[in-house]
Amino acid sequence: MEYAKRAQEIVDIEIDGLKKVRDGLGIAFGRAVDLFLHTLDDGGKIVITGLGKSLHVGQKIAATLTSTGSPAVVLHPAEAMHGDMGILNKGDTVLALSYTGASDELLNLLPLIKQYDARIVALTGDIDSPLARNSDEVIPVTVDREACPLNISPTSSTTAMLAVGDALAMVLLEARGFTRNDYAKLHPGGAIGRTLLLHVRDIMRTGHRIAHVRSDARVEDAVLAMTEARSGSVVIVDENHSVTGIFTDGDLRRHLTDDEETLLDRPIASVMTPNPVTLSQDLLAVDVLSHFREHDIDDLIVVDGNARLVGMIDVQDLPKLKIF
Repeated sequence: MEYAKRAQEIVDIEIDGLKKVRDGLGIAFGRAVDLFLHTLDDGGKIVITGLGKSLHVGQKIAATLTSTGSPAVVLHPAEAMHGDMGILNKGDTVLALSYTGASDELLNLLPLIKQYDARIVALTGDIDSPLARNSDEVIPVTVDREACPLNISPTSSTTAMLAVGDALAMVLLEARGFTRNDYAKLHPGGAIGRTLLLHVRDIMRTGHRIAHVRSDARVEDAVLAMTEARSGSVVIVDENHSVTGIFTDGDLRRHLTDDEETLLDRPIASVMTPNPVTLSQDLLAVDVLSHFREHDIDDLIVVDGNARLVGMIDVQDLPKLKIF
């Protein structure tokens, strides 16, 4: 057997299933989103339940929802019968996952859910199933076949559920106006939190690490300043410390072929790049990389509200700060 080829065929089956489910998303999905929005806006939460592989998918969906501003918890149908119904509060909405829509454990849970005046949204492959008939809204996730060669093991169907769960989370994120700052508050640890919480002022070079000279300096003075600061560029400032230009080691190499007067004795103002790109120190660090890419440069100058030099960011600093 050609294992790679067989793997490609399996992935193709799942892709076909996703396409069918995508095409089946319509008015019912929109009504379900409105129901979830109403629940969340009223201070409620999304309670996700299912059994077997569906419950595992539900755990991932709950994690994605919660991390993007839509509080969600998981309720195991069996544990619900032994005290975990306390998870559910009046006004919550339940997202019930079952491809067949006929799981006894899940169906036994439905009357208890309704006692809490909670709404039910079914994510199922059978829109005529008992689960669907007893739900307030039904989102179809019907696939033609599982990727399993026996057409038994949940594969295409669970992939479809997971994809629709992701779609639900992202639609809710946009509908609720969830921002990068909101995301940062929920992810304070690790690289994601660090990137989203830091500002330019937190990562920029300051003090002796900034190479700068006055606009009446010579090229030699600029090169010495770059060497002392171990920087690939030097910022040119006026008497008020306002930025007037930048001179980089690349500029130096390009001018080495000049046949005019000795380069090191030339005024820095004659070889600098005027009006360089600058950043505000209040900009989020996560946005810095886009500026490097947009302008195709290696150094960014940081200024205060009066255009005075306060810092510098070298593109080589970003990997060390785990900002990519």
